[in-house]
Amino acid sequence: MKKMLFIMNPFAGVKRANRHLADILLTFTQAGYEVITHMTLGRGDATAVAREKGKDVDLVVCCGGDGTLNETITGLLSAGADTPIGYIPAGSTNDFASSLKLPTNILKAAQTIVEGEPVSYDVGRFGNRYFSYVASFGAFTRSSYATPQNVKNALGHTAYVLSGITELSQIRNEHVKMEIDGQVVEGDFLFGAICNSTSVGGILTLDPKQVDMGDGLFEILLVRAPENLGEIHECIQALQSQKYNCAMLTFRSAQKVRIFADPEMPWTLDGEKEDGHETVEVENLHHAIRLMQKKDEDA
Repeated sequence: MKKMLFIMNPFAGVKRANRHLADILLTFTQAGYEVITHMTLGRGDATAVAREKGKDVDLVVCCGGDGTLNETITGLLSAGADTPIGYIPAGSTNDFASSLKLPTNILKAAQTIVEGEPVSYDVGRFGNRYFSYVASFGAFTRSSYATPQNVKNALGHTAYVLSGITELSQIRNEHVKMEIDGQVVEGDFLFGAICNSTSVGGILTLDPKQVDMGDGLFEILLVRAPENLGEIHECIQALQSQKYNCAMLTFRSAQKVRIFADPEMPWTLDGEKEDGHETVEVENLHHAIRLMQKKDEDA
């Protein structure tokens, strides 16, 4: 009998997956899996169990938000495991799932996992940490990890938008230098993101035609600090139209980035806080994970 490690965050999102737990497990059992179930108890728990048991099963399924997925991927990669991953998105924003058009219905997502095939996708390495879809700094970055879980549960995606608005008064420009595949970009930026996703924080959406989550490249978006209302308008218009060829934005694709910044400048990796670095290297790990997906859902 095939073995599955099922990792579930019972506190994710509005806890909507909890009431479907029996049906989820029934779906997996009917598909011929012996299911080892682990409920996470706190931060880092999914990483620990994926690292310990991920090599010994045929499939690892993660049910939770982007942070739970990040931990599961981190555990598998740190253990050197090539085990396929199934993902049931049950968080507040689910950017990774949105980019891949994975089912948002809990039971449909479980069915997709047992009927799907493993598809290879890239993962980012930020120093000694991993991220599945984004490493970002600046505006709205803090709201992704500073919003209390009970507020996320009550308001879902709206919590991020509200927290981002209240953060506007605290936004400061960040002076950052990046070496992007040998080319240097330097300046004062309001926001920056190294992405492998079309959705960032549920607020910013990149052009799907310019994002391939398995091409070995990141999309890098840097938003310069506007100095007047005209530049603010230019910035908003470029982001809304997804046409990034303006003076306020830098948009590049790259496999590797070296970053020089204020060591006090915080980052977020897949919505989880990462402390600042004076220098850090970010690398795209091509086809580092295999995600269970139906062919008609391939990104």
